[in-house]
Amino acid sequence: MSKFIELTVTTTHLGGELVSDALWEYTELGVVINDVEDVITLARDGRAWDYADDSIFKADKTVLVKAYFSIDSAEETLKSVTVRLLELKKNSPFDLGSLETVKREIDGDLWREQWKEHFKPIHIDKLVIVPEWIDYKEQDGEIKVLLDSNMAFGTGEHETTSMCVAFLEKYVAPCDIVLDVGCGSGILGISASKLGAKEVIMTDIDECAIVATEHNMRLNKVENGKVFLKNLLDDNTVKGDVIVCNIMAEVLIAFAPYIGANLKGKGIIILSGILKERLNAVKDAYLNAGFSFVEDKIKGEWSALVMKLGEEK
Repeated sequence: MSKFIELTVTTTHLGGELVSDALWEYTELGVVINDVEDVITLARDGRAWDYADDSIFKADKTVLVKAYFSIDSAEETLKSVTVRLLELKKNSPFDLGSLETVKREIDGDLWREQWKEHFKPIHIDKLVIVPEWIDYKEQDGEIKVLLDSNMAFGTGEHETTSMCVAFLEKYVAPCDIVLDVGCGSGILGISASKLGAKEVIMTDIDECAIVATEHNMRLNKVENGKVFLKNLLDDNTVKGDVIVCNIMAEVLIAFAPYIGANLKGKGIIILSGILKERLNAVKDAYLNAGFSFVEDKIKGEWSALVMKLGEEK
């Protein structure tokens, strides 16, 4: 029977996504975030649980991120993971907690089934993000997006992704070309296609993201999408009516003076991955770059922003 190493990292709510992304750099076998705050949010919204015990509202808010590694290469890989976590803690703008690690050996593929149990269909307005192994029949008016969560990157659970999807539902028109910058799993570009975009162009500088996006495009039978391993800003011949970027605030600020070259006319740009304390800094960067403010949204500790190219009259 095959054996695997499960590594558990202790962090905070804000650190969960950062630690998860770091661990995905070293494994393709699976990463899971166990965060009681996500359960609390869903319980309050009434979107995913019929009943949630009151004890969860008093529970320890420690977040556990679990990653899985082949036992054959785990020793050397975990040394690299330890160095990566130390770098992450040193450079993070916010508290990541202890980043204490615990490892254990697991027999067989039981962990795969345990891992899958963490993922359920996620409803974001009329879109439903569905893990590909779940047989889900969409209701009237719903649009289903299949996602293989065995692949790295976003699943739609995180606030930053769900806010982007909600804004795409609001702003994407049938004649639009949509650019997804830093596409990860392809969830945003695929959602735009399902919402009726004429064409979607997805770019990333990570080869794993390209593989994940192409895989998820096939799952969803998306035929009007293209995926490129590139930095979009290196090619201003690629232009869209809507650009969506779910990337950390510092990168979005660096993009501000240049990304307008990839927009058509007075195009819309949807920005997320922004801690709410950094929202005004990102907004100011785009105002200074010739964009006008349309709207913003805050969920939990995160925010998203919609800007339009050109000054408002």
